Amino acid sequence: MSELTIIVNISAFLPTIVSNVAELMIRTATTNDAAACAEIYAPYVTDSVISFEMVPPTDAQMAMRIAAALERHAWLVLEDEGRVVGYAYAHAFAERAAYRWACETSIYLELGRRRTGAGRLLYEALFRQLAQRGYRWAMAGMTIPNEATSALHAALGFIPIGVFQQVGWKNGSWHDVAWAQKAILAVSDPPDEPQ
Repeated sequence: MSELTIIVNISAFLPTIVSNVAELMIRTATTNDAAACAEIYAPYVTDSVISFEMVPPTDAQMAMRIAAALERHAWLVLEDEGRVVGYAYAHAFAERAAYRWACETSIYLELGRRRTGAGRLLYEALFRQLAQRGYRWAMAGMTIPNEATSALHAALGFIPIGVFQQVGWKNGSWHDVAWAQKAILAVSDPPDEPQ
């Protein structure tokens, strides 16, 4: 897999939102990013129902997740002035062999960075990398209601597929999960194997 580094002058896209930050960098994650990713993810676990995990992963557990994603899919980080402030990754959608052209995607940004355009840039870079590897479909599950996440996925062309109702119990109540999918590469018959 090739290394991905994208330097974005975000002020060209979002001049009114980002006045004190001229450049963000998106790059392929390494296991050295585990602590930063774990720190970003922890509040989604402890303070919300966005994640259905109950205990935030340790840095070592996050490093294993990064390594596993990099083997077959992708894990990207977003840096602002050298500091990781977000990440997006993909993993297998399902274990059965016929699903191998589909992957499940997730994105997490440092609190306070939602609705800044950073998520869109990070996700679009992830889709490009997944397409280069031969994946056809990106799937996303999101606890609802979650207006910011739903809006991001809709803006990026995800098509709503359905809702698993009352499928997760967290913080004293049942929660629904909406699923959506996005074509990231034209479907061909027979398809080339994902790389």
